[in-house]
Amino acid sequence: MTKIALVTGASRGLGRNTALHIARRGGDVIVTYQSRAQEAEAVVGEIRAMGRRALALRLDVGDVAGFPLFAEHLRAALGEWGRSSFDHLVNNAGHGDMASIEETTVAQFDRLVDVHFKGVFFLTQALLPLLANGGRIVNLSSGLTRVSYPGFGAYAAVKGAVEVLSVYLARELGARGIAVNTVAPGAIETDFLGGAVRDMPDLNAVFAGMTALGRVGVPDDIGPMIAGLLGEDNRWINGQRIEVSGGQTI
Repeated sequence: MTKIALVTGASRGLGRNTALHIARRGGDVIVTYQSRAQEAEAVVGEIRAMGRRALALRLDVGDVAGFPLFAEHLRAALGEWGRSSFDHLVNNAGHGDMASIEETTVAQFDRLVDVHFKGVFFLTQALLPLLANGGRIVNLSSGLTRVSYPGFGAYAAVKGAVEVLSVYLARELGARGIAVNTVAPGAIETDFLGGAVRDMPDLNAVFAGMTALGRVGVPDDIGPMIAGLLGEDNRWINGQRIEVSGGQTI
C-alpha cells in the first residue's frame, strides 16, 4: 500500500523539497501552507506530474485552536485515498527571527514558541488518532541547538524543546510502532530569515567557513535525507537527533 505523508509548510523551502523527494520515492503527499496557496498548488502539480497523488490544505501551525478543524479537513481529504489514516508526519513549518537575548521581545518569543514548539506539540497530539500504527514522525530542529551563533538564542531554545519532545514521543508511541526522530539542518540557502544565508555573500561565507565540506547547504541536501528516513530501510532509527549540516563546527 502506498504511504501517505503530511508535510507542513511545504509550499516552499525545505518543506517543498521534502515533499518532492517523498514523491520521487513513490509516496503520496499532503502539503500544508499558511498563505502561499498558489505555491502550494504548484508543488501539488509537480507531484502529480510524477504520477503520485497529492493535495494541499491550509494550516496555521501557530493557531492551536484551529487544529481540531484541520484534523477534520484531513480526515475528509484522506477519503480521496479510501483511507482513514496517513503514515508519515513531517513537522517542518516554521519561521526565523534573529535577535540577541537582550533585544528579543515578548511578541517575538511567543511567536517562536507558538509556531515551533506549542504548534508541533499540539498538532501532533491532534493528528495522532489519524496517524497509522507503524508510522513515522520527523520533527525539524536546527544545528543551532548544538552550536551557538549570536542572535538565535530564542529560536534555538524552542528547537531544543522540540528535540526533547521527539524523544518522549518516541517512547510513548513505541507501543504503536511509531518511530519519531529529529532532523537538524545546518545553514541552508532558502528564504529563511528573508533569504539571508542565500542572498548575503558575507553571511554565506561565514557559515561556509564553519562547515567541514566548505559550503552551506541547499534544500537538496535535506529533502532526500528526510524522505530516506521515512523509508522502510530506516525503520529501526528511533528517538534520534540527526544533524545534516555538512560537518558544521566540528
